[in-house]
Amino acid sequence: MSETAAKAPRAVAQSGGDANRWKALVFIALAQLMVVLDATIVNIALPSAQHDLGISDGNRQWVVTAYALAFGGLLLFGGRVADLWGRKRAFVIGLTGFAAASALGGAATTGAMMFGARALQGVFGAMLAPAALSLLAVMFTDAKERAKAFGIYGAIAGGGGAVGFILGGVLTEYLDWRWTFFVNIPFAIVAALGAYFVIREPEGGRNRNPLDIPGVLLSTLGLVALVYGFTRAESDGWGDTVTVSLFVASAVLLLAFVVTEAKVKAPLLPLRVVTDRNRGGVYLSLGIAIIAMFGTFLFLTYYLQVVKNYSPIESGFAFLPMVAGMMVGSTQIGTRLMTRVPARFLMGPGFLVAAAGMFLLAQLEIGSSYASTILPAMVLLGLGMGTAFMPAMSLATLGVEPRDAGVASAMVNTSQQVGGAIGTALLNTIAASATTAYIKDHIAGATTKPQQQLVQLQGMVHGYTNAIWLAVGMLVLAAVIVLTLVNAGSPDSSPVVASGEGVEDEVPVPVVAH
Repeated sequence: MSETAAKAPRAVAQSGGDANRWKALVFIALAQLMVVLDATIVNIALPSAQHDLGISDGNRQWVVTAYALAFGGLLLFGGRVADLWGRKRAFVIGLTGFAAASALGGAATTGAMMFGARALQGVFGAMLAPAALSLLAVMFTDAKERAKAFGIYGAIAGGGGAVGFILGGVLTEYLDWRWTFFVNIPFAIVAALGAYFVIREPEGGRNRNPLDIPGVLLSTLGLVALVYGFTRAESDGWGDTVTVSLFVASAVLLLAFVVTEAKVKAPLLPLRVVTDRNRGGVYLSLGIAIIAMFGTFLFLTYYLQVVKNYSPIESGFAFLPMVAGMMVGSTQIGTRLMTRVPARFLMGPGFLVAAAGMFLLAQLEIGSSYASTILPAMVLLGLGMGTAFMPAMSLATLGVEPRDAGVASAMVNTSQQVGGAIGTALLNTIAASATTAYIKDHIAGATTKPQQQLVQLQGMVHGYTNAIWLAVGMLVLAAVIVLTLVNAGSPDSSPVVASGEGVEDEVPVPVVAH
């Protein structure tokens, strides 16, 4: 064997892995964009779909809830399937199924057909999302390349939801609500074909242990009960008997899940994945930050459309400065500093900058100017969350065993999905209570119809700002958690072991094969 050939394993390790990895990133990012877009694009189309399909006001929440329950409840199972079947296979199957479910949703003729299509989207999304993130984790092993790849991924994960508002508005206003479903099909076909021909998953990362069936059942039922509990709390109140029962059942099921995982031989979620202080800190802080973000997205949409009379398209475009801020924070600030600065000194300040943006939004009044209040708030929110998301996505899979990459990635998505469900329910409930109290206190002095309408709008804005103050506190709490728990150095600061074919070299790559 020549000297050149002998050095090949070392060269591959130091160059970062597969030669097609950057092409693969395009298709992985496209799939991630599709999943994130779908979380918000349907919200804009919901009123039109509800009218066409004859869905009652009481049942319309199931268009959102059916997706959230399936997606949030099955994420850990989807991550484990990716580890078992292989991430590429899970990724392509997830994309194909998501496209088929989207076609079913776009062709829906009844409410039940729509609810079923949304649930199927959630099922395949739960397979697709962790497979996408874990493919990045195992394909990009060079620290600087990993920083760039996760910068792009983080920007899409953070900003894609806001882009969904724009696209949803355009499609609903100029075409038809059904196109908010059909638009997923070309995304999925291109991403699936690209992944099939381009992605070559590294060998030796499979987890071929049999599925932990008790773990699957306990985690799925526990997460479904938790997400549905928060959804019901929003519509029926926190004191509702069913709501309380769901929270109790969720706590019991998730506790039983932890006990089970500590005892079984091949757990669905190896506790080593979440008990690591860095990964645990990332999952917790990300979930709390998402609680703040998701509720605020909803408030701003209603503020712009109801109080400021923006059209769906105008309100969508109003979110663009936040998307731009996220792109800059993630691909410029985060990517350039991630290999030089410890992650906590990017994530902590990032959450605090986002909190400053949220603080500006807490000053909203009926007459607030977009240019002087909302625009700078959007930019700060985007910059802060983009800067924090990027190292968070990378750190969540840093140092994890290759066989656990799928389930570690699933935990990132789980913290985001559960955080989103909690945020929407919790902040909406706080806003609604504050609005009701304000109107009750002030409506007596309003004697004419215009005065009464003004009190209604003032009450609405008062409710939003009350909830946004809580969001400020949550972002500060996320920063404190990161600065306290996350103690990893910059990703290329310490040598780790990369496994080759019988060769072990000390190279500065962040994925550790223990």
